[in-house]
Amino acid sequence: MIVRKEKEIGGRTLTIETGRVAKLTNGAVTVRYGDTMVLVVATASKKPREDIDFFPLSVEYQEKTYAAGKIPGGFFKREGRPGAREILSARLIDRPIRPLFPKGYRNDTQVVVLVISSDRENPADVLGGIGASAALSLSDIPFDGPVASVRVGKIGDELIVNPTIDQMEECDINLVLAGSYDSIMMVEGESLEISEADMLEALEFGHGHIREIIELQRELLSELDVVKMEIAEQEVPENLAERVESLALDKVRAAAKIADKKERGLAFSAAADEVKETLAEEFEDHGKLIGSMFDDIKKREVRQMMLSEKVRLDGRGMDDIRQVTCEVGFLPRAHGSALFTRGQTQSLGTTTLGTKVDEQIIDALEGESKKSYMLHYNFPGFSVGEAKPFRGTSRREVGHGDLAERALKTILPDDESFPYTLRLVSEILESNGSSSMATVCSGSLSLMDAGVPTKCHVAGIAMGLIKEDDDVLVLTDILGDEDHLGDMDFKVAGTRDGITAFQMDIKIGGITFEIMTEALERARVARNKILDVMEKAIDRPRAEISPYAPRIHSIMIPQDKIGAVIGPGGKMIRHIVDESGAKIDIDDSGMTIVSAVDGEALDIALGMIKALVTDPEPGTEYMATVKKIMDFGAFAEFLPGKDGLIHISELDLKRVGKVEDVVSVGDKLEVILKRVDREGRFNLSRKEYLLRQQEAEGKNGSED
Repeated sequence: MIVRKEKEIGGRTLTIETGRVAKLTNGAVTVRYGDTMVLVVATASKKPREDIDFFPLSVEYQEKTYAAGKIPGGFFKREGRPGAREILSARLIDRPIRPLFPKGYRNDTQVVVLVISSDRENPADVLGGIGASAALSLSDIPFDGPVASVRVGKIGDELIVNPTIDQMEECDINLVLAGSYDSIMMVEGESLEISEADMLEALEFGHGHIREIIELQRELLSELDVVKMEIAEQEVPENLAERVESLALDKVRAAAKIADKKERGLAFSAAADEVKETLAEEFEDHGKLIGSMFDDIKKREVRQMMLSEKVRLDGRGMDDIRQVTCEVGFLPRAHGSALFTRGQTQSLGTTTLGTKVDEQIIDALEGESKKSYMLHYNFPGFSVGEAKPFRGTSRREVGHGDLAERALKTILPDDESFPYTLRLVSEILESNGSSSMATVCSGSLSLMDAGVPTKCHVAGIAMGLIKEDDDVLVLTDILGDEDHLGDMDFKVAGTRDGITAFQMDIKIGGITFEIMTEALERARVARNKILDVMEKAIDRPRAEISPYAPRIHSIMIPQDKIGAVIGPGGKMIRHIVDESGAKIDIDDSGMTIVSAVDGEALDIALGMIKALVTDPEPGTEYMATVKKIMDFGAFAEFLPGKDGLIHISELDLKRVGKVEDVVSVGDKLEVILKRVDREGRFNLSRKEYLLRQQEAEGKNGSED
């Protein structure tokens, strides 16, 4: 049976349909908005996995190039491994649905989102979030939905739901949020230094549209006979829970009082191992269950300690920030570098200045584009004291890098005033909570150290939450364990003037706007404290860029002179590059970017270009090179691509019998342009130059 429901959202029709395609899956829908359409399917194994103690969920998002009438590039001509945008879209879909599966559900579960039509106006990522909820809700997979996703933008004073791709370029706010009917569960976005009040207004606006989309899903579900699979309850031996509790409780409470992350982790591990060993013989083959029970006790006791004693794992108060230190110029040859340390979280940030040839080419459904600013985040195993193999960039690294990249984008100079390609890298050397926000801070510091004319610093902070019924604690600058055991991870980055990027994940049913208001205000206070420390390390960009960075200069040349600079078949521009050693990039408007490894090469190239685009003026002195000798004179190149005649009578002050008596091919002569005739030919004079020199010497002599 085909069931189709539609509703107008933001002036366009949102359509959800099931029953037409992919009917062998547990659940499948198509979601259409404008002419953008996604197919979303949910599948699950028939039996749970017995060998794991986690929920095996995977979310895959793939853009099909045929969706936009394109053929994939590359040798194989087919879609390959997911790109950064596909990974980020998959994360946006994964994060709000993951907490909604019941505890103890261990079936392999996969959500696949295929972008099968793109109108190049409406982004497909939020449609994937809606489709994932609908497909799971109508399937037999246990899922506590529905939920929905929307994008919110703001142009001027107007909030817009699901702005088009063109509108997003004009927005002061660009955020994606997901939530249930009652509350928000996930937020991801960027903004142009907006206030906390503006952000809350956008969230409330978006949540109103989330409710409309959830109502649409409920209409769809009302026409379907949905029966959820039963989750087999794990058999628990009699008295096992009591035995684990009695053995673990004191050890957990003692370990929770240890402030150092490494020592605390060792104490928890030792306690868990001791409990398992003690019960190994009595409760054989129940090691994983005992470990799960131990983890539940640890989570309960740590949360209760914070709620009742108002003491955190490392002894701090709720609003205390760990000690922050900042060092700049840490690496001797990097163009810019900084070491940012906050407690046991440490990021080494670097900035590298490149040229136009270093821009990243993005091949998306909307077309090809170039990216001149990148931030890459690396999270090696040693940062948490583990020996892990290097297996390429993880989805987490892509997501954290994108968040920090968006946070710093607002403060960067425009391409015209600073025509460099920028690559920032964050190496996480230690991690105990919010390494992405440490990346924002180290990146901001390294930009200033590199001499990039940023307008101010950006700092970031991560907020947490412990909520048990009516007991609520908002935590500032959360530790890794507080993130793992808590109910919220709310990252906020910005300047003193406002928020530039944010990311929030909720592990419980949702939080109220009152809690979010409190968290945002505390984040603002904490952010300003970190900015104080950063500004003491370096408060403004260095006056000069690194001597190891390339020199770049932009010059606008008249469009009718572009051909002269390029030359027939590119001959002239190749000549300039060969002579100077610089790199040259010219666009159709005449904007010319010249880059070189040193200032001398840059000056040579700029001089040659300016000479080509400047009309020669009679009376001006030039250095000319003799190219050809004739009986009546010599032809000399006095500007790149411009030759003039030095008549035999203009070669010297005295009479010249033969041209060869005075000059040879290849000689360099100082000349003056006497005139340009009606046919545009240039007449040069060495004689005029020599007379001018004599007059100057005579004048100097009389003055003496």
